[in-house]
Formats: sequence, structure tokens, C-alpha cells
Amino acid sequence: MNFLEERIVKDGIVKPGNVLKVDSFLNHQMDIELLDEIGREFKRRFADKKITKVLTIEASGIAIAYPVARELGVPMVFAKKSKSINIEGEMYVAEVESFTHKKTNQVIVAKKFLSPEDHVLIIDDFLANGCALQGLISIAEAAGCTIEGLGIAVEKGFQIGGRVIRNLGYRLESLAIVESMNAETGEIVFRQQ
Repeated sequence: MNFLEERIVKDGIVKPGNVLKVDSFLNHQMDIELLDEIGREFKRRFADKKITKVLTIEASGIAIAYPVARELGVPMVFAKKSKSINIEGEMYVAEVESFTHKKTNQVIVAKKFLSPEDHVLIIDDFLANGCALQGLISIAEAAGCTIEGLGIAVEKGFQIGGRVIRNLGYRLESLAIVESMNAETGEIVFRQQ
């Protein structure tokens, strides 16, 4: 078991409806040392790639992507779920459906932050059905970026997202892949990696 799987077993909570709560350490209250370890692990896994930017989606993806970008020494760009008056100029836009929130958002990135010269590593906290990743992929492709890979903290291996993204030909690295969860017993089974 790796460091993230151990933490999920210790502090994760399985809820009905295939929900895994990790809000005590990953996406509400955040264990900074754990996030730093995640940053180091993604740097190690993508050491063979020339990455110029880390791309993620607000809000939970930011906490995962920040230490990765810091470890790589590159800027982090995050797709916003709503346009504010502070965003100016042309934008890349994608529709993204959230498994957790059961709603669709338009996510946007200002065109000035992504270019064909960029080699992007896409990072997010969870992968269920793959909609957020597909939205980020479409934004990176619209910008002409080279997608060097995708990194996920927790993948729900029993849902279609990982299979869809891998079938598209992208390199996908997930730190913890949950094969099954049982809300009644709290049991979590991880895929061997």
C-alpha cells in the first residue's frame, strides 16, 4: 500500500452512492505534508517529461496541483467554473459535468495562459466518470498544448473515467485506484499498481 492508500484507509469514509469522503485530509481540510508528498510523487512519475505548466480545475484540484507545480518549478493554471469581471480577453471554454455535485459547469481558462509552446501536465483530485479531465483535455488541445500526461490523486477504478482517458491514448497516473468500496462495512479495496 502506498502513502495515499494508507491515508485513505485510515481516514477516508465510504458513503452510499459510491462516494468516498476524504475531506478531513485532501479536499476540505488539507494535510499539507501529504500534499507535499503528492507533489513529489507526481514529479517522480513524470520526471521523463518536459512540463512547462500544470493545468487543473477549481476548487479541489488546486490543492493537488499546487505542490506538483512547485516541485516541477512551473506555473499552475486552473480552469475557473465561472467568469468574473477580473477575467478579460479571449477564453477557452469547456462543459464539465461533476459526479460529486451532479451538475454541469462551463469552465474557462484565459487564452493568454496557455499556448502551443506549453507542455501540460493535467492534475486533479478525483477521477470518476472522466468529465473534468475531458474538459481540461479539450481546453489544452484547443490551445495547441502538448499534453504530457494526467495525474490523479484518487481514481475510482470501478467507474468508467480511467478506462475512457486511457483509451484516448493519454498517459494517466493515479496515486490510488479504488477497485471497490462498501458503504455498509467501510471496506476499500485498491487496485494493485
